[in-house]
Amino acid sequence: MEILGIDIGGSGIKGALVDLEKGELTTERFRIPTPKSRKPEKMANVVKQIVEHFDYKGAVGCGFPTVIKNGICRSSGNLHKSWDHLNAEELFEKVTGREFTVINDADAAGYATMNYGSGKNKDGFVVMITIGTGLGSGAFFNGELIPNFELGQIPYKKYKKIESWAAASAKEREELSYEQWGKRFNKFLKYVELIVSPDLVILGGGTSKDWDEYKAYINVEMPVMPAELQNHAGIIGAACAAQVRKKILG
Repeated sequence: MEILGIDIGGSGIKGALVDLEKGELTTERFRIPTPKSRKPEKMANVVKQIVEHFDYKGAVGCGFPTVIKNGICRSSGNLHKSWDHLNAEELFEKVTGREFTVINDADAAGYATMNYGSGKNKDGFVVMITIGTGLGSGAFFNGELIPNFELGQIPYKKYKKIESWAAASAKEREELSYEQWGKRFNKFLKYVELIVSPDLVILGGGTSKDWDEYKAYINVEMPVMPAELQNHAGIIGAACAAQVRKKILG
């Protein structure tokens, strides 16, 4: 079965068709930059362009960079403030004419990782951290999702949330070396270890592919490893979520 998965980020919106038996992309990933305004209408039109690019007629799964409950954004995250309490599923369905399942982007990446990647057959408490514009986190206990586990929202010093200081966007904005940024990210991981003590942390998002550049600066006791699926996990996991919903609703 092929389902279109879309991964919405602060810098880019990506989509591809996914073979859910193998957990693999069956097409090239199609990416369009996130509109600078990050407003709902502009972003929904980009989502429509991705659906039309694949000439896709079925249900769509979508990972979204904020807390999502029943398709509704519980905050605006790193996007425009007008996303706060907006029903993303309804918006995307109205603009595209397709059925949408929208979940938190780190939860989507976690779905993929736990079903097809580094987290497969891993028991206990596993946390997926996606490193990008923000720091997303997806939590799983014995393979079951604990939704909207947003560790990147922890306040830190003068910052409202620690992801503003330790995400990949901070590295780019402040032109930090991997050593400088790696030490910041390690501080974030120390907070994760202190607060929730996971049995395993899996790193996803675009910066996961650069693991060899900063792993020397990570010195926490909990095991930390990069995701095998790397930057495709969000797309694959979003498609998984749509499949799960189809099974539940029949």
